[in-house]
Amino acid sequence: MTSITANPLLHTYFQGQQTPAGWFDLLTVMIDGMVRNVGEAESQPFLRQMGEAMAERFPLPGSETVGELEANINAKLAQFNWGFIDIEASDTGMSFHHQALPVSRDENSQTRWCYAFCAILEGLYSRWLLGQGGGSHVAFSRERLYSVSDVTFRYANPQ
Repeated sequence: MTSITANPLLHTYFQGQQTPAGWFDLLTVMIDGMVRNVGEAESQPFLRQMGEAMAERFPLPGSETVGELEANINAKLAQFNWGFIDIEASDTGMSFHHQALPVSRDENSQTRWCYAFCAILEGLYSRWLLGQGGGSHVAFSRERLYSVSDVTFRYANPQ
């Protein structure tokens, strides 16, 4: 995994849009403090719960197709300024390629922030998909990190 995006100009643009001084700094300090106090693995369930709470507060409209689901999710992500996704469906599950995630301005905490934000997104997407008729037994998890702003998640039955 790289710590920067492939396009530094695009990275700088999104960072300016997504990480307003003050609020984002406070959020970063809170996440860093939580992870340092309880550990990364121990903080994951709480962060997922925060994602689930966001999904309940900002539910998706019903989607009939994967294309509609992708459009509805992207509309919410645009509202939050959290990047965008592409969904690819197959016989074994769905792949969610999320790009332009918010990235911490502090290079030393970018990876920690990415892992924490991915946990939040796991909860958010899980709850949204449950609201679309998905099964509670189907897992939504981070599959691959390309960079701190480019991640693929997988929605599939546990193996």
